[in-house]
Amino acid sequence: MLQRFVFTLAALLLTVSVCFAQVMPAPAPPIIGAKSYLVIDNKTGHELASLDPDAPLAPASLTKIMTTYVVFHALHQGQVQLEDEVTISEKAWRTEGSRMFVEVGTRVSIQDLLLGMIVQSGNDASVALAEHIAGTESVFAELMNQYAAKLGMHSSHFINATGLPAEGHTTTARDLATLARAMITEFPDYYAWHSVKEFTYNDIKQSNRNSLLWRDASVDGLKTGHTEDAGYCLVSSAERGNMRIVAVVLGTSSTKARTDGSQALLNYGFRFFETRLLYKAGEEVTTARVWKSANENSRLGVLEDLYITVRRGAYDQLESTLDIPAIVEAPVAAGQPVAELKIKLGEEEVLSEPLRALDDNPTGSFWQRTRDSVSLWFE
Repeated sequence: MLQRFVFTLAALLLTVSVCFAQVMPAPAPPIIGAKSYLVIDNKTGHELASLDPDAPLAPASLTKIMTTYVVFHALHQGQVQLEDEVTISEKAWRTEGSRMFVEVGTRVSIQDLLLGMIVQSGNDASVALAEHIAGTESVFAELMNQYAAKLGMHSSHFINATGLPAEGHTTTARDLATLARAMITEFPDYYAWHSVKEFTYNDIKQSNRNSLLWRDASVDGLKTGHTEDAGYCLVSSAERGNMRIVAVVLGTSSTKARTDGSQALLNYGFRFFETRLLYKAGEEVTTARVWKSANENSRLGVLEDLYITVRRGAYDQLESTLDIPAIVEAPVAAGQPVAELKIKLGEEEVLSEPLRALDDNPTGSFWQRTRDSVSLWFE
């Protein structure tokens, strides 16, 4: 049996302002002429706008986001170093499409190859990195698929490290948003390379193909892609104030369409949604009575900062429900889920999160256990 307590979120958070005005719904997102797109808040993963986000499509050079992610993991795990030099194979040198223009037999640092792949979208750099990390590009693709599975990218399958057309090489806007969010969250220092506008190698200067980097100062990534099959694609990310948004746009008809469409979706997200911190990690949300315990009450809260994304103007109308079991008995370990926090806007549940014990609450003394056992007869 549960004890249920209902609060307005403002009261639960001990704020004093209450807004009774009806929140107007957000307008429909802009029409951008894409086969598929998805816009999410990076912190919460909340979906802000979408069009057929689970359609399996060819990703073109957006594949290189996963290639980069695998290399970043190899760096983080100490398997390779940025200054390590890679000998360029003939296969890497001959790889068609966009290039960094490395020469066969030369030795190039991993850092230069990463910049050549991220900024210049070099297919030659992608293959060279794949061969260095895994021995062959096909084995590297297996690593890509393993990381995809670990991230929950269940609709993705990678055949190569470049995104060149290959049967069965597909992903979705939702999976790419998941990958972009992981990249930004797990590797913030390395992620900064996605905002580099130009890179020169072998006396050849090339510009980043993400023209949003020049148009919008809040944009700092992520990757463009294009093949005849995939169309013109872009995964972009921007940060304004305390909110970061990721937009994935697939299958537009031109570079202008992918840029304008991505800009419109980013602006839509920032204009009509906001992300707020509800509770800090370790902050007490409520307490629960713990029977037969050394301590009568246990503090409950969240172990990581808890954020929520809602329509602008809706925050003060959120209503919170705390579901706490009528009887909680010791022992209760720190981190153990004890209650459930549910937040609704009108009839819509927008968040559900377990509240966990913030401290250990061991079994009490014989006297405490006996006293509470008797008391429980009357509960």
